Amino acid sequence: MRDKNWFDAGPIGELKSKKLQQIMTGETRIALAYKNGEFSAVSGECNHEGGPLGRGRMDGDNIVCPWHGWSFHRKTGHAPAPNEIDCLPRHEVREKSGHLFIAIKPSNKRTHSLHPPHPLTRTISRKAGPIRVAAISTSPMDKNYPRYSTSESLLLSALTHARLTLKAETKLIKLRDLNFHHCGGFYSIDERACTWPCTFTQADKKDQLTEVYEALVFWADVILVATPIRWGNASSLYYKMAERLNCIQNQVLLHDKTLIRNKVAAFIITGGQDNVQAVAGNMMMFFGELGFMFPQKPFIGHSRGWAAEDMDNNIAYVQSNERLKQEARELVDRAISTSKSLLKKKP
Repeated sequence: MRDKNWFDAGPIGELKSKKLQQIMTGETRIALAYKNGEFSAVSGECNHEGGPLGRGRMDGDNIVCPWHGWSFHRKTGHAPAPNEIDCLPRHEVREKSGHLFIAIKPSNKRTHSLHPPHPLTRTISRKAGPIRVAAISTSPMDKNYPRYSTSESLLLSALTHARLTLKAETKLIKLRDLNFHHCGGFYSIDERACTWPCTFTQADKKDQLTEVYEALVFWADVILVATPIRWGNASSLYYKMAERLNCIQNQVLLHDKTLIRNKVAAFIITGGQDNVQAVAGNMMMFFGELGFMFPQKPFIGHSRGWAAEDMDNNIAYVQSNERLKQEARELVDRAISTSKSLLKKKP
């Protein structure tokens, strides 16, 4: 007679063929492990973000979540030290008539270690005050071998004008000075695995992209992004940052939660080869998806064309060209004007 308190997981011979697998008992996920001739079963939902533990991998006696790498002991359900207070529900197993049966009701409750909420989870609200402009330079260079950056130079012209003439609060972020992880591609595993705050930001206190998140989501009204052109594209540092910003856009898709509201983005693009408009189009599409608005003429660009390989002359040209600097000032003029219009509207 069938026991309603036990779930028939299937023939033992078949179940032994996998070290780890996911078993569904109705809508409940269970991670079933087989090692040293014995079965063990714990909850198939990771304590961290509910990742499917049964689809992960075994590392010794630990089950490792496929989403973010959290691990739990296959028998006790406890996380390794120093987080052993974290524990999964355990399910008893028994063998009968060549089949494996799993207890539907767990023998213990799930426990979580208590952590204070991450600062980036706070409510988003704009404090009163002047327009705030955050400038992000994505020009990569070795700190030991500094050089002149045409894109950063024009960015500084815009930022100085915003601070001194337009009386805005300003902040300069040089991505090359920040130590931060490459995107882990968690969205490619499962859209729910891409979290806000970013998993790396939660797990690694030394990850410095928090400075960018704080500026974009909480502090700034206007974002100015400057990049050189590298083989017809924005810089590698720009893309390293952009991939980590996916967690902002993903909140709209998963939770209908818009983190970027009434904010303006504009761009400065320079290079020794032409492709300014294609780079600008890519950047505008991405920042538009994040939720940013754009002023009229949302970017300025400079290039001396594909045949101009004399970069020392290009640097001298930008250094001495007052018209380019004026265009940078006019760009931030337009961005701040657009921002003021947006802030006058009710949210």
